[in-house]
Amino acid sequence: MDISIVVPLYNEEESLSPLYEWIERVMEKNNFTYEVIFVNDGSADSSWKIIEKLKEKNPKQVRGIKFRNNYGKSPALYCGFQAAAGDVVITMDADLQDSPDEIPELYSMIVNDGYDLVSGWKRKRYDSKLAKNLPSKLYNATARKVTGLKLHDMNCGLKAYRADVVKSIEVYGEMHRYIPYLAKNAGFNKIGEKVVEHRKRQFGETKFGLNRFVNGYLDLVTLWFLARFGKKPMHFFGLLGSAMFVLGFVAVCVVGGSKLIALYTGVKAPLVANNPYFYLALTAMLLGTQLFLAGFLGELVSRNSSERNNYSIEKEI
Repeated sequence: MDISIVVPLYNEEESLSPLYEWIERVMEKNNFTYEVIFVNDGSADSSWKIIEKLKEKNPKQVRGIKFRNNYGKSPALYCGFQAAAGDVVITMDADLQDSPDEIPELYSMIVNDGYDLVSGWKRKRYDSKLAKNLPSKLYNATARKVTGLKLHDMNCGLKAYRADVVKSIEVYGEMHRYIPYLAKNAGFNKIGEKVVEHRKRQFGETKFGLNRFVNGYLDLVTLWFLARFGKKPMHFFGLLGSAMFVLGFVAVCVVGGSKLIALYTGVKAPLVANNPYFYLALTAMLLGTQLFLAGFLGELVSRNSSERNNYSIEKEI
């Protein structure tokens, strides 16, 4: 099979039929063998009934996955990735803001140009400039700096993947925003970008609020830390803890030494316990010890993990 199209959705009953008809026209025009996997993320409307009707009319091309609850976009993508059988996997949103007309060129960039992943870039957007555009630009600028990936729109829902990419990464929580970074950390380094059309939403309202930008930054920090220190936590906590302990110990020595010098020379000096630097030094030593122990415990957990030797092997002969 050439293409698997994964469509996560939540309360998008109005757009599902026109979206599938549009996808069908594009696929037939380009003679692709394909499947469309609709992942219903606990919708409260009639989205699932529409998916069932589409399945009845197109039993070979339509597949559906229904969640009992609303788990989020990342779990929906993960289940869709696991079910996908195509050589190339395309993800797109169900709200008709992503154009299926982009699929042939995305497919060509994977198959002919050798990309592992191609991310869409909605250069011209029709969202609210204040509510989405400006925060999105700031978010993407930060993501580029942290991840090292020169993508202008990392969170674009329209992406194309080589099949082994989606089978090698685990999308969880709200990490769908950083799938290109997850792919990079898994060893897939040929990641490209394509300018794609962004269309105005025709039905309903967006399901994402401004809190996604706050959550996005926290997730970015998490992924960065796991990529750098996930299998060697002592390198982070141990180094930081040791530095704080040494700094505190030196400070204690300075405070104690100053007191001893004052006693030796007969100069009246305040009690060590009355010196605020003494307590700051002790606090630094205690925090340093705790950080060091946190790194030590992290190493114990890491070394006993069942995935400690889980490496991505590309070829074996």
